[in-house]
Amino acid sequence: MTNPLLDFTALPRFDAIRPEHVAPAIRELIDENRRLIEAKLADPATPTWDGFVAPLTEAGERLGRAWGVVGHLHSVFDVPEWREAYNAMLPEVSSFYAELGQNLALYEKYKAIREGTEYATLSPVRRRILDNEVRDFRLAGAELPDADKPRFKQIQEELSALSARFQENLLDATNAHVEWIDDEAQLAGIPADDVAAARAAAEKAGRPQSWKFTLHFPSWMPVMQYADDRELRARMYRAYATRASEFGDAKLDNGPLIGRILALRAEEAKMLGYANHAEVSLVPKMAESPQQVLDFLRDLAARAKPHAERDLRELREFAARELGIDELQPWDVGYASEKLRQARYAFSEHEVKQYFPEPRVLDGLFGVIQRLYGVAIIPDEAPKWDADARFFRIERDGATIGQFYLDLHARETKRGGAWMDSARSRMKAREGVQTPVAYLVCNFSGPSAQGTQIRPATFSHDDVQTLFHECGHGLHHLLTQVDEVAVSGIHGVEWDAVELPSQFMENFCWEWDVVSGMSAHVDSGEPLPRELFDKMVAAKNFQSGMQTVRQIEFSLFDLLIHSQLEPEGDTVPVERVMQVLADVRREVAVIQPPEWHRFPHSFSHIFAGGYAAGYYSYKWAEVLSADAFEAFEEARGEAGTVLDTATGERFWREILSVGGSRPAIESFKAFRGREPRVDALLRHSGMVAA
Repeated sequence: MTNPLLDFTALPRFDAIRPEHVAPAIRELIDENRRLIEAKLADPATPTWDGFVAPLTEAGERLGRAWGVVGHLHSVFDVPEWREAYNAMLPEVSSFYAELGQNLALYEKYKAIREGTEYATLSPVRRRILDNEVRDFRLAGAELPDADKPRFKQIQEELSALSARFQENLLDATNAHVEWIDDEAQLAGIPADDVAAARAAAEKAGRPQSWKFTLHFPSWMPVMQYADDRELRARMYRAYATRASEFGDAKLDNGPLIGRILALRAEEAKMLGYANHAEVSLVPKMAESPQQVLDFLRDLAARAKPHAERDLRELREFAARELGIDELQPWDVGYASEKLRQARYAFSEHEVKQYFPEPRVLDGLFGVIQRLYGVAIIPDEAPKWDADARFFRIERDGATIGQFYLDLHARETKRGGAWMDSARSRMKAREGVQTPVAYLVCNFSGPSAQGTQIRPATFSHDDVQTLFHECGHGLHHLLTQVDEVAVSGIHGVEWDAVELPSQFMENFCWEWDVVSGMSAHVDSGEPLPRELFDKMVAAKNFQSGMQTVRQIEFSLFDLLIHSQLEPEGDTVPVERVMQVLADVRREVAVIQPPEWHRFPHSFSHIFAGGYAAGYYSYKWAEVLSADAFEAFEEARGEAGTVLDTATGERFWREILSVGGSRPAIESFKAFRGREPRVDALLRHSGMVAA
């Protein structure tokens, strides 16, 4: 076995895998799958689970795992060689999966098992898998006339390529803009550690007397939040807001890609017999129709907008009275909000950040997990793609049940944002149970050099919540007890429920018995003062109305462009996309960005991720997660803490361990004993009547 991508005996061999390994390995795995499918289709015997589904699943898992490694490296190590290797094979991989989904003979075999006598003897988990397979074959075009299948396949391949290019354009456009500061006076207001990071970046770039700021979030955000220089904020805001648009390098303009992606999705939906892509997107989700989602979002907007309008009114009055900003502009909002927060609650986010050094936060996070679920998280060794990444294993009763990589810091070769992905899924194989492995990836500021000393990275409280959020996804994947790979961990979970465990974890960041144990001043080691924490809690719902309508704005925009826009020829004019956004903002937003703002051009969740006509899932699942956390709040009465092991064990058993093996609403009701209610979310967000 000379190709390390074909070694499935253990963890991915990141120390040995090279771009030149990609094409031969992936082609070999595709060929292996094709040969197996041909053999199974030629077999005249009645298909069975063990003779048909199991071997196809195992072969597909190997291909998925190898391609997952390639996709992961494309995301975290996006150098030209890896980008080229990924993009060179993307059409072939897309073509294979399109062929698979359209294979009518394969579909008929699955239907034969589902309609045969064996179906009734299978476990509920296996019956659910077969139900999902039949549904997914239909959505993949298996029932299309043969004459239409080549076109459907072309659509799938082109969409894959466009999504990859969208993300690459965004990364390249983000990297293309640098704000060089040569006058120290322009740095007024920016925290010292962020200034030091900018100086270090400039020194690395060969300009030791300057400061280098970029559009990567850990560099961009401190400018927008703290810089007294209004012109600097305005320049950085415009550069960030117009990334990958017609205002920059034409080769990186995502506008044409947006129009083409929407047109292809609309064409695909009509070929499948649906009115639009939103209808297709909702078939495997909890929500039943686009109208139900629209009603949900607009109901939430009606509840939140009065609070948002009050938030903005207070901010404008404060900016005019205290900051001399008579006309609040979008590039003033973050700055003025931070000043108002400090004035109202007598603390700054930078002050809080000093109490959350990375090692202490990780110890606290792991402590919560260990206490709730009776597991141990132990540092481990494995080959990695970057020296900065780390690796851990999770044990229960002395046995390894999962492992995960942790890659926390921003790099120029790493796409923005934070995410969890599967490196390997739990499944029962011939050799025994294969334990799951996850990637947990963020883009936080890293450690900094101060003289000869290395100062640990410090996290804002928002960063801490992001880390808990992604770890919630990771736990969903890693703590599964389901042995069927198609529904183990996050697999098979309805997309609008998949955020439940992640958003649920964020709630622990607001509990004193959690925060007090994971905070200590980075320099003095002093614990976070209770007085400061109480101020943080008091400020928790600061501008929650504005934040809520902003998320609703994104969700409505996503749903409407995927349900209302019809192509003109082979594209949807980007002007019409921008018009929908303008209409949505008039309906629900309280802050109106400038006409030149190009938010859709960087909305990778829906144009390069899995959230197309599904961004509403964040708010939908937030109802579930807030309601689920309320069970821990109720347990505090007897246990004296939200870290109640009995409730944690029940949450694991009914939510985390079952993965996608049953409908998410059944899992929720098994945990809470009733249907979900919106009350907890409104209470947590401070949007209840006084």
